[in-house]
Order: sequence, then structure tokens, then C-alpha cells
Amino acid sequence: MRTPMLTRSLLAVFSVAALAACGSDTASPATTAAPSPSGTIVVFAASSLTEAFKEIGNAFHTANPNATVTFNFAGSSDLVTQIGQGAPADVFASADDSNMAKLVAAGEAAGTPVSVAKNTFEIIVEKGNPKSIATVADLAKPGLTVVLCAPTVPCGKGAAKVLANAKVTVTPKSLEEKVKGVVTKVTAGEADAGIVFVTDVKAAGAAAQGVEIPADINAVSNYPMVLTKEAKNASAKAFIDFVAGPQGQAILASHGFAKP
Repeated sequence: MRTPMLTRSLLAVFSVAALAACGSDTASPATTAAPSPSGTIVVFAASSLTEAFKEIGNAFHTANPNATVTFNFAGSSDLVTQIGQGAPADVFASADDSNMAKLVAAGEAAGTPVSVAKNTFEIIVEKGNPKSIATVADLAKPGLTVVLCAPTVPCGKGAAKVLANAKVTVTPKSLEEKVKGVVTKVTAGEADAGIVFVTDVKAAGAAAQGVEIPADINAVSNYPMVLTKEAKNASAKAFIDFVAGPQGQAILASHGFAKP
């Protein structure tokens, strides 16, 4: 009679063990940490972002040693064209909403653009302001050599809005395809003045100085970023998040950009 009782006891033990095993199977799985950013992230960015994004790229690499950011800086409209023609880009950062809208309309964007900064405009003049330019109206003075950005790029659109708001007509000596072209011509003495982003005057340092444009006639440009449809590096989203995050925003602010 003892043998069946022993069997029943063993069965009870096995049943408890089985229930315990089942309980462990239903436990919540451990959360898998997102992989750290790695590889090369290719960013196509507006030329006015050059200095700020180079610093942000270095900070991102310091925080993520396995990831490197490379940049292609140019006018936003040129970058949209390049991406549309198949140029390899993981991220596009525009200096205005209209060029971003073109990229989105062409089906070249993945996801929703994220605004990361805003910028306004300023008159850039040679160091010492030898022509004594004090207002936007002064840009129309006879004999003054003015250069502006082309109307297809954000700095050109902004300059056109400033001039229209001030009711001033200017015939520029040249129309540059990117804002750095205006800065270079003024700092090299090839032009007396131009209209550029406030951040570009700041970036020029001692080589130039700025003349403030009043807020009531100034223009504001928004800076959106987005992943491209053909992005090859899955870590590219991490770079956008970094730019939009506290460290990226602090660096942008140090270069004169306003909050988005």
C-alpha cells in the first residue's frame, strides 16, 4: 500500500514544479535596450548650419564613439536637388520650410520633419563699417555694392522679404547660391554689404560686423530636419534626436540660433 502513496507524493511534487515553470514562462520579458548609434551618418545641411553642426557632430561622436557624422553643406534648394538625383543622404536639414516641403512632396522624406531652430536676418558689412550703413534703406545708396543670395535659397527669400517690408529696392551685384558666398564677398572686400542670417554674421567673427534689422521688417526662417527615404544608416534618427535634445539645442543657441 505504501507504493501508491509514494507515487501520489511524487506526482504532487512534479505538479508544483510544472506550475512554477509555467509561471516563469508568463513573466514579462526583459526590455531590450536600443542599439547604440554606429557607422557613418551622412547629413545634408543648409550652409548656415555649418559651424553649429560641425560642433554638434563632434559632440554626438563623443557621446557615441562608434558613430561618425559627415556633412554636405550647401544651399537648401541645391541639397533637395541632389537628394532627388540620388545623392546618398541619411538626413536633410533645411534652412526653411519651403525647401523641406519640396523634399516631402517629392516623396524623398521618411517620417515627419522636426523643427530644431529658428533664425533671423542682419546686414553684413566689412569690419569697421566703412560705408556707414545703418539701415536697410542705406543699401539703396548710389555707388554701394550689395550682394544677396539667390531667390531660390532661404537667405535669398529672407532678404527679399526684408527689402519688401522696408519698401527698398536694391540691384545686387551678384546672387549667390549659398549664404556663405555673400559672407565671403563682403569679408574679402568684393562687396560693401549683404543680407544674411544673424548666425552667419556671428560666425564671421572679427572679419565682419552686423547691422541690426528691426523686428517689424525682419524675416524669420524655420529649420526643419528629416530622415530621407533612402537613409542607409538606422542610427540617423539618433542624430536628429540629439540635435533636438538639450545638448544640440545648447550648441545651436551658442551660435546665435533661436529656439524652434
